[in-house]
Amino acid sequence: MAKPFIKWVGGKKRLLDTFEMLLPNDLENMENITYIEPFVGGGAMLFFMLQKFNNISKVIINDINSDLIKAYNVIKTEPDKIIMSLEQIKREYFKLSTEEKRKDFYLESREIYNNKTLSDIENTMYFIFLNRTCFNGLYRVNSKGIFNVPFGRYSNPKICDPETIYSDSILLQKVQMINSDFEQTEKFITKDTFVYFDPPYRPLDATSSFNSYAKEAFNDEEQIRLKEYYDRLSKKGCLLMLSNSDGRGRNPDDTFFYDLYDKYDIQRVYTSRSVSANPCKRGKLSELLIRNYDNNTASQSEIKIITNDIYEQSTYRKTV
Repeated sequence: MAKPFIKWVGGKKRLLDTFEMLLPNDLENMENITYIEPFVGGGAMLFFMLQKFNNISKVIINDINSDLIKAYNVIKTEPDKIIMSLEQIKREYFKLSTEEKRKDFYLESREIYNNKTLSDIENTMYFIFLNRTCFNGLYRVNSKGIFNVPFGRYSNPKICDPETIYSDSILLQKVQMINSDFEQTEKFITKDTFVYFDPPYRPLDATSSFNSYAKEAFNDEEQIRLKEYYDRLSKKGCLLMLSNSDGRGRNPDDTFFYDLYDKYDIQRVYTSRSVSANPCKRGKLSELLIRNYDNNTASQSEIKIITNDIYEQSTYRKTV
């Protein structure tokens, strides 16, 4: 079964059942759908959509992170070579007898990766290796684009997963990949397009900003630019769904997205937070799902947002 080949902060694996119920109810009956993700990230939604809807005829994914898109392309075109490379670095890593030696190997690998003098296969090998052995699977770069996540103390990380790589490679054959600004996806938009946006989330507070996936900042100005792009695409008649953080879940006065997207359907969904240096801050939190349609694949009474033992659903629509 195809699934994300990397760990990615903000991945949507836990929310896929919920998202499925909130998709347009006629999506599976549409012909020749174009599916677009302007911020593909780890690709949980991408692989779900590709396996769920056989009527998707064209797929465009984009991300500003060049190494991420390079990795998708390598898995699409060279699955055998990347598996061989990962198996090799896996053997080198696991033959080291102490955690200190493994940490030194990690730091040396991180330095090689940051030098950016590698082939696409080598770059992707280090990209996946570091992702699997760094702290919490967190991808973060500084303002110079340097990957700076510390070593993660895992006893048996899954560095190479041939089954997933081969399964992903098969599905990626129909996917066109772009490494650019999210607005560059507009040229692929038609009225038969479904777009899912999963941008860097607006931080809930100063300690929750895990959106440094690229050296370019994604601040409130970028969030507003994204909303203007959302408006533009909605006028073209395509179907749109967007995820972002729920400021009101932490601060009742934070209505940034509720005001920004006040003309659209806003669903509050619940998930769990797994990335924090402080384990006490991990746990349940709400997110927003913003759509330019309100017809679901399930009735409102059936929609239950599920995270472990939490069942809750909330809808917000501002009255004008």
